[in-house]
Amino acid sequence: MLPDKKGYFNGFGGRFVPETLIYALDELEKEYAKYRRDKKFNEEFGYYLREYAGRPTALFFAKNLSRYLGINKIYIKREDLLHTGAHKINNTLGQVLLAVRMKKPRLIAETGAGQHGVATATVAAMFGLKCDIYMGSEDIERQKLNVFRMKLLGARVIPVKSGTRTLKDAMTEALRDWVTNVRTTHYCLGTVAGPHPYPMMVRDFQSIIGREAKRQVLQKEKRLPDYLVACVGGGSNAMGLFYPFFNEKSVKFIGVEAAGLGLSSGKHSASLVAGSPGVLHGCKSDLLEDKFGQIRNTHSIAAGLDYPGVGPEHAYYKKIKRATYVAVNDREALEGFKLLSEKEGIIPALEPAHAIFYLKELSGRINKNSIVILCLSGRGDKDTYAVAKELKL
Repeated sequence: MLPDKKGYFNGFGGRFVPETLIYALDELEKEYAKYRRDKKFNEEFGYYLREYAGRPTALFFAKNLSRYLGINKIYIKREDLLHTGAHKINNTLGQVLLAVRMKKPRLIAETGAGQHGVATATVAAMFGLKCDIYMGSEDIERQKLNVFRMKLLGARVIPVKSGTRTLKDAMTEALRDWVTNVRTTHYCLGTVAGPHPYPMMVRDFQSIIGREAKRQVLQKEKRLPDYLVACVGGGSNAMGLFYPFFNEKSVKFIGVEAAGLGLSSGKHSASLVAGSPGVLHGCKSDLLEDKFGQIRNTHSIAAGLDYPGVGPEHAYYKKIKRATYVAVNDREALEGFKLLSEKEGIIPALEPAHAIFYLKELSGRINKNSIVILCLSGRGDKDTYAVAKELKL
């Protein structure tokens, strides 16, 4: 399924950008349309996914967690095993191959948890491109390990001190940079949001997650899963898992957002659960805004979920009731973090820890023979100091 010619998914998406960016977006759309079906491009993309990133990732039967929660079978799609430690490398490999073909010598990116920044810096180093990463100063403080990794890879990390000093503001500054440098710079956007063609393109690059998971579960179980569960910030790991199953109506999708300090507190990042349609960072989607149309400040213990919007295709899935979206708060996410660590010896990132906790909620409502696939979008190295502080370990 593609968006329409203007980049809309049934009313969500599109382009809401300055005129100076239309040239760059038109160029990107044209080049992507050319290469998405190009045999040589896809062979090269596949080569780097296998030989560099480490695909296919395992679909691991979490026996201990399944038994503890009383769910028949929980399978974990191990994106945490990829090079750089998260699913973000799938997208940056695809985009750097486009940037090279478009003869763009410089990459820029926004990052919250730092994983997309690390993945962008990684591919820039490998292909010999200049790289600047915009990151909110709040996130720089809580993601020091990833900041060091980006610098070690040769990238310049540019602190953003405006607004909430988090992902939203980093994305704003990256777009401002791109306006000024469109002819020499490719903006390697990290999620399924932003102006067309980014939501479609990032989804396509990340859909390797769901394509592999479908093939693997059919091999292991001889049937499709009953539920797919993934955390949702901008929504790329969830969309990567969901999209290849879109036409499989027996498979239910559950996206888990960040409830922060609680939905009633107003300090959360649950754009789909508690937001409304609006325009942010070049596209129309569900977002968090006040009655005057001003973007609300957000909060999440997970820097990668701390964003007041979401990809437009997720808003579309919600509208047509193809997916259900729920929210898990900071305290519950910490419990999910501990749960997977203690039951399976796998330390998750705080982002998918939200989805892990939600399995507890799901366990009491599903058929005893159900099969669940959870996307473990990243590992927890980057979050261990923050979690230790919270849990006083």
